[in-house]
Amino acid sequence: MPFDTIGYEVDGHTATITLNRPDALNALSPHMITELRAAYAEAENDDKVWLLVVTGNGRAFCTGADVKAIPGDGKVLNERPYLSSYEQWEAPQEGTPPFRSMTKPILVAVNGICCGAGLDWVTTGDIVIASDKATFFDPHVSIGLVAGREVVRLARVLPRTVALRMALMGKHERMSAQRAYELGMVTEVVEHERLLERAHEIGDILNSNAPLAVRGTRLAIIKGLDVPLHEAEMLAESFRERVTRTEDALEGPKAFVEKRTPDWQCR
Repeated sequence: MPFDTIGYEVDGHTATITLNRPDALNALSPHMITELRAAYAEAENDDKVWLLVVTGNGRAFCTGADVKAIPGDGKVLNERPYLSSYEQWEAPQEGTPPFRSMTKPILVAVNGICCGAGLDWVTTGDIVIASDKATFFDPHVSIGLVAGREVVRLARVLPRTVALRMALMGKHERMSAQRAYELGMVTEVVEHERLLERAHEIGDILNSNAPLAVRGTRLAIIKGLDVPLHEAEMLAESFRERVTRTEDALEGPKAFVEKRTPDWQCR
């Protein structure tokens, strides 16, 4: 389907979503959030797509909610009627991919300024890389708002004291891409001009692996983080058992013995 505020392109087994409101620094409007929801669903439901890449157009990745579009009545930023859907009763997710319920991995390529709700992609993405021009901060307290789920998630990605410093300093302190890499918030820093190229290089490597095994591994890790260790181990083993019943689970060892590249069927 055509989109107004984002780009959506499928190349091979990779769907690339590009935040495309560069004049607004890719701030999230209600319409943009609606389009992102549709794009995530389209990618998740397309059997040809094995991986999502999310990046931004312009000098920002995403600067959070568009303050010009925030309702004055305090209602959740959304195009649908207030409290008409389950997601509006949950913590606001804005642009966050539905990472808890989707199966396909998300590779985030941070191209520039990333703050506020833009940090959600960094803390929920499966693989995160950044341009050497990227910067990270959370401005909520500087504009009179409590820093909510964004920094709660940050505190599970960064050391507690670093997350607190970022949250409490607000717009007055920015983290560089290199510092984010040193702290493990991103996994690689790339020359700005090569960011998307590198994202697709990584994507091609990921897509060379068995797609169902990738999804099962991803789910085992993500679901396991929310439960005690023994339950997480049992859950991971249940995903392993399910995948052993697939054609790809037979193809992998067969290709290894025959010394050839596996022909994954995603079934």
